[in-house]
Amino acid sequence: MPPPPRATGIPDTDSAAPHAASGSATATTAAPAPPVRRPGGRTARNRAQVLDAVRSELVEHGYDALTVDAVADRAGVHRTTVYRRWGDVGGLLADVLNAGMGDDWEPADTGTLYGDLAALNHDVQTALSEQPSVTAALIAASFRSEQAARALRRFWDDRYTRCEVTVERAVERGDVPPDTAARPLLVAATAPLYHQLVLLRAEPDPLLPDEAARSAALAASAGIFTRSPSGRRALI
Repeated sequence: MPPPPRATGIPDTDSAAPHAASGSATATTAAPAPPVRRPGGRTARNRAQVLDAVRSELVEHGYDALTVDAVADRAGVHRTTVYRRWGDVGGLLADVLNAGMGDDWEPADTGTLYGDLAALNHDVQTALSEQPSVTAALIAASFRSEQAARALRRFWDDRYTRCEVTVERAVERGDVPPDTAARPLLVAATAPLYHQLVLLRAEPDPLLPDEAARSAALAASAGIFTRSPSGRRALI
């Protein structure tokens, strides 16, 4: 899987009042100006505070102790504001993940498929091994909340889509066959990190990101991730 969700800035959704139109001394009726985005509007600030509170409450106390009231208290906003916008804990978790899709992260361009996958894996390992791990807490919560699970699937889909450019570049360079399937290759490259750090809960292995990337890149160059005329992958 590509790099998972981490704390992120929240785009503003507030609008300032339209600017007054400037004109000549002759009075004219001007069309209203389009709304102007204000950086740091109240809605954006409230959302950022609430989502930060969700992350903190989740990693400190776990899903079972996560409540709308606790989040509202921690964020310093009225609980009716939270209920009105997010509804419940599931809505809060989903929006944390939705916010993760609003960042500007892009996979590195190192000039080789192996280098791109290794850089990707180092990003994954950093996100999964930081303490406390927001990522691990969100993954765990997705097993308890269907809203969070749906949002997590959307998040992974967004990350996979962004990472497909690494395979497109490899195809253009002639490093892999032109019918290489990007997503299975990306899964194969990153899965060992999730197995080590999420399933086994083991300590980070400094060699694993590069080793997993090398194995996936070699397999891709050998055509392991190509699709047959029927649309099925060659081996996996």
